Amino acid sequence: MLRPSDPLGVAGVLLAAGASRRMGPGRNKMLLKLEGEALVRRAARRALAAGLSPVVVVLGHESDRAMSELAGLACEVVVNPDFTGPTSGSLHKGLEQLGPDVGAAVVLLADMVLVTQQMLAGLVAAARGSPAPLVVSRYGDVTAPPLLFRRALFGELLAWSGEGCGKTVVQGHRDEALFLDWPAEVLADVDTPEDFAAATARLNPR
Repeated sequence: MLRPSDPLGVAGVLLAAGASRRMGPGRNKMLLKLEGEALVRRAARRALAAGLSPVVVVLGHESDRAMSELAGLACEVVVNPDFTGPTSGSLHKGLEQLGPDVGAAVVLLADMVLVTQQMLAGLVAAARGSPAPLVVSRYGDVTAPPLLFRRALFGELLAWSGEGCGKTVVQGHRDEALFLDWPAEVLADVDTPEDFAAATARLNPR
């Protein structure tokens, strides 16, 4: 049992299971290299560097290949066999891996390649300084991952089904949430070859 004076234990749930349908035949975006590192490894390493523990990586499409990219990182892996289904299935798989000592979880997407270690650490710091049940990233008028949920909301997340990262739960607790504002351009994700080319150009300027 954690005492009230104990620091909030915050896990990471990294969603990286999708089928990469929009990337084109034979291309798994999780295996694409950005700054010399596969997207899935890059995201997991940032989550670990931000102090999230444990970091659970939810894989699906070509899970064996993706798992090999995580070699040497101190993260846990769970496979969602229904990775073509709604995002909620992967989120549930990740949450189910978390032990009772975890007081909150940061949910993040491996294809949001501009999310930094500092952003993730900022969510944790905000949660440790506030009783808010969730800490939400906001990009202009858009709310999106990474999102921090306290354990009190895990039951609602596990009962929810659909696309997005607990969107209905976020909306239901919007009045209680703490919002952190980030630059709108950080919202960019990698879904298509064009997205990947843009991310590569942004992170490796000539």
